[in-house]
Amino acid sequence: MIGKLDAETLETVLSQTGATNPALLSGPAYGEDAAAIDLGEETLVVSSDPISLAAEAAGTLGVHVACNDIAAAGADPEFLTNVIFLPDDDPQTIQTLTSQLDAAAEELEVTIVGGHTEYVPALSRPLLSLTAFGRTDSHISSGGAQAGDKLLLTTGAGIEATGIIATDFADKLRDEGLDTQSIERAGRFFDDISVLADSRALRSVATAMHDPTEGGVVTGVLEMAAAAGVDFVVDRESVLVRPETETVCAAMGIDPLRTFGSGGLLATVAPEHLETATKQLETAGIDAAVIGEAVTPEESDSGALVLDGERTTDGGGDALYPFWE
Repeated sequence: MIGKLDAETLETVLSQTGATNPALLSGPAYGEDAAAIDLGEETLVVSSDPISLAAEAAGTLGVHVACNDIAAAGADPEFLTNVIFLPDDDPQTIQTLTSQLDAAAEELEVTIVGGHTEYVPALSRPLLSLTAFGRTDSHISSGGAQAGDKLLLTTGAGIEATGIIATDFADKLRDEGLDTQSIERAGRFFDDISVLADSRALRSVATAMHDPTEGGVVTGVLEMAAAAGVDFVVDRESVLVRPETETVCAAMGIDPLRTFGSGGLLATVAPEHLETATKQLETAGIDAAVIGEAVTPEESDSGALVLDGERTTDGGGDALYPFWE
């Protein structure tokens, strides 16, 4: 079994939070990207994320995925702690990981302030876990959408997955007939993983923002729906999917809306602020599209996605996971 816990098991984990502190504004909850802690005039947002499967770019992804959750909460990431578990003492692995971590943190102007590193021979590949911190005076949750809000996706679906497929599964792509240039072009999608610029463009008008990681757009929308207690009706034809993503996902036989989605930011805005949001994204040079709308649930189990006319509350896991089993 690979991936996120099922909702029932996750609830057990999320309910065990130790002492209660009144400074906690937003704590552990399904679908939420980051915790929010009251610092007085500012709010500290904190988020942790692991990287265990994308072997070729684990350091790069580790930094960006953790920092994306801070950006989705309406803050600029400032600090990181970094935990690395290594399967062996291969100096090349250590050099590659630390170089990637350093370069990605430098790009985002984020400081790695500590962490832990050790050998765990039981592992077959490195495991990273990064915690990011940032401050904001206007925290944005994943669950702030209200019925009538428009749902936007920036950049495109499956951006992260495109890079992972092009690096971790390059041999399979070649076997499926993809040429070297196409694979290399897809591999450069790691350059587009950060959603910090997207967040900066939208945070003044967004009612909710969310970084769709594991499970992609489908799971990301479901998490936003569950956190807000609304349903989302999404038009698949409106979802931005880059040609390279279409190509590599087709070669793998997977749906680009159901696989690793970092690089795109999901956000909701009230209808009266949609024009402002669109203009601010255009000014920032960021592609985006309205892909759906939040609606009042017609059934008792709120938190659903209606995609292609089919209503579901289960994303089904990430479409790439079977290829690592």
